[in-house]
Amino acid sequence: RLNVVSMLINVLAPWLVFCGVFGAMSFYTHYTSPLLAWLVVLAGVAISALAGVLAYRTKMRDRDPTWYTFAFLAAGLATIFATVLGDMNYWYNMQPYYDIENINTYPSVNPGREKGQQLMDAGRVYFEDGTGLDTSKSMAFRNLDRYCVAPIVFGQEPLASYDFWAVGVNCCSGTTADFRCGEYDNPKARSGLRLMREDQRPFFRLAVQQAEAAYNIKATHPLFFYWMQDPVAEVMKYRSDGFKYAFIAIATHFAFNLLCVAGAAFAFSKISHEF
Repeated sequence: RLNVVSMLINVLAPWLVFCGVFGAMSFYTHYTSPLLAWLVVLAGVAISALAGVLAYRTKMRDRDPTWYTFAFLAAGLATIFATVLGDMNYWYNMQPYYDIENINTYPSVNPGREKGQQLMDAGRVYFEDGTGLDTSKSMAFRNLDRYCVAPIVFGQEPLASYDFWAVGVNCCSGTTADFRCGEYDNPKARSGLRLMREDQRPFFRLAVQQAEAAYNIKATHPLFFYWMQDPVAEVMKYRSDGFKYAFIAIATHFAFNLLCVAGAAFAFSKISHEF
């Protein structure tokens, strides 16, 4: 039962399935062609199913199906884990990176002069000197988490429309104007990285509406940004985190699958001695 070739195949094949599916679900294929990414997932399912069919046919011929059965289970688990973990890595790291890289960068933006409609495709925005946060007009909306906003202003003059807002989650009390999100206390911070999370945007919009009512201001077309000094470094952090988690996932799965093969080989050898 300890077939060295079968053991080697079962060490490598499920791991390669994991790598292929994880890569398709994590990286650019998922961004440019989601259908193709899911076809790769179906290919992983098909490989697992093929191993299952081979196990069944081997058993029908009164031969030992154990390693085919192991391959069926290992490839199935590899496909499931790779799909879930790859999609999470894409959602939290790689999609924000691709989104930001595929929209525009605007230098020397003056919040008192430019309007939100003019920067609809902004990903990174560098504001003019004299731009800062007006934390006295900050606001929070609570829905399980606390969604915090503060207007980005130029100087001390009131604006006709407050269209640029710094945002963050769970970084303000919600009872007083104490916005503490991003690099709020960095005097060199004068840039914004666009919020790309569509699931969070409605809650920040509700926080802005509360601020409009509380401070008697207008926000005709609010755009939401993470306030920081260096948006490029933050964007590259999304990318590096995505590759880091990919390496961790691939290495962890290889070690996990190797242990499973070793455990299966030990169990099969015990069974063979009993019979």
